[in-house]
Amino acid sequence: MPPTLASLVHHSALKLTVRAGGDALDVPVRWAHVSELADPVPYMEGGELLLITALKLDAEDPQAMRRYVKRLVKAGVVGLGFAVGVAYEETPTALVDAAEEEGLPLLEVPRRTPFLAISKAVSAAIAADQYRAVTAGFAAQRELTKQALTDGPEGLLGALAAQVDGWAALYDASGAVVAAAPEWAGRRAARLTADVERLRERPAPASAVVGGGDGDGGEPSGADDGHHGDRVELHSLGNGRRPRAALAVGTAAALGTAERYAVHSAIALLTLATERSRPLQEAQQRIGAAVLRMLLAGEPDHARAVAGDLYGELLDAPFRVIVAESTSASAPLDASGDPFGALVEVVESAAARAGEDVLVVPQGERLVVLATDGGATVAAGTRYAATLEAARADGEAADDDGGLVVGLSAPAGPIAAATAYKQAEQALSVARRRGRVLVEHERLAAGSVLPLLADDAVKAFADGLLRALHEHDATGRGDLVASLRAWLSRHGQWDAAAADLRVHRHTLRYRMRRVEEILGRSLDDPDVRMELWLALKATSTD
Repeated sequence: MPPTLASLVHHSALKLTVRAGGDALDVPVRWAHVSELADPVPYMEGGELLLITALKLDAEDPQAMRRYVKRLVKAGVVGLGFAVGVAYEETPTALVDAAEEEGLPLLEVPRRTPFLAISKAVSAAIAADQYRAVTAGFAAQRELTKQALTDGPEGLLGALAAQVDGWAALYDASGAVVAAAPEWAGRRAARLTADVERLRERPAPASAVVGGGDGDGGEPSGADDGHHGDRVELHSLGNGRRPRAALAVGTAAALGTAERYAVHSAIALLTLATERSRPLQEAQQRIGAAVLRMLLAGEPDHARAVAGDLYGELLDAPFRVIVAESTSASAPLDASGDPFGALVEVVESAAARAGEDVLVVPQGERLVVLATDGGATVAAGTRYAATLEAARADGEAADDDGGLVVGLSAPAGPIAAATAYKQAEQALSVARRRGRVLVEHERLAAGSVLPLLADDAVKAFADGLLRALHEHDATGRGDLVASLRAWLSRHGQWDAAAADLRVHRHTLRYRMRRVEEILGRSLDDPDVRMELWLALKATSTD
């Protein structure tokens, strides 16, 4: 505890006497300051015990003393020490009355007690309090480290909650609560998800102080209504631009020095727990890349052997392949704010919460992800893509969007991994052409091929193939394009097509011979008929 006016009054060597404000002696004293200025307020910071002899004050003037004391109280001075036997033999009644009126503690200092003795007593008490806080902080650090090593983050949070006499919670990169202590704190921590998300937008390390929840009465009686207005500190965890996690600490009041040491120790330990070391991360990426290469090379048994416990469960169930690219040439390709980094955080956080394995492999200017079919990882990735696409549609895409495009394969097993990869590539190509964030290969197979004819290359081919027929029709010597479309739509049935055109079937036969002559291709060839029909469909979409 820091020194208080009460502790100074009880100091046997100082011989201080309380003349006014005896009910406010428990207030902490930040410093003892001597000033004989008529107006010392400009030099006060608040929390001081002001020591005076009143050499330049008319301490017997009631109005002057009321003005003087009011200014001291407004400046945050917590007490006034008046030395008797110097300018005044006794403490003036006007000063006593003014102090009593404002509730300012007034301590009478005997002549034999120098102000220096009071300053030394305050300084020694502050130093002792700081030493106790540092000692307690080191003890807390040892306890937190022990709990982190034996029980992981959950044990650490429990020890931290006990140290600060409050509660603590850990969030993952997405803002979801991973662990909380005591148990009831999980619901309280969940109410702060929006605040955690705002904290994630700031470079680490970052911190913020927010209010508690709205107090729905869901906690047990041990967490009474006093916790509903608690003070909550949020701290980001991680050493990159994007925090990988966050810590919340809720207390009834501002943290003291010892509690602050405990929180800082918890931040350091949780950062080590949530941040993988660079060599370990690189080693895992190399293993993941090797597993992917073997799967794509048609060697699932070798891939299983290399995957071991790290990715083994992923290969025991159907999985999906996700291939992501950035269409922005200037977008950075590291994990510090680029679209790949955001996508990696989303899928890895979802996998960690669901207990799923996920394989993430940077592949040049691509990112390849293998995730369990039907699991939380794939669902989180598709939700992220949908959110990103909605933001682009509203013109609210983030600066680090980078033009992310994603292709998602159909479910596959290790034997069909190469096929799934090709499916993801095909879906990615369609997403790029259509200006979409995500395209699923299954949706393509269930849809129509006609939307693909909108591709510029297909249109150019169609225009070139039909140009000679359009030029012929432009001379007014017949309607070969319309006749060809009618004939193909009727599968080569002369009478039905002629009826649609309202011409004689011999006229239609003549026109089809002219089409063959102009194009130099036979309509008996099914490939020719297919190409002409697709060309007609492509040009009709303009």
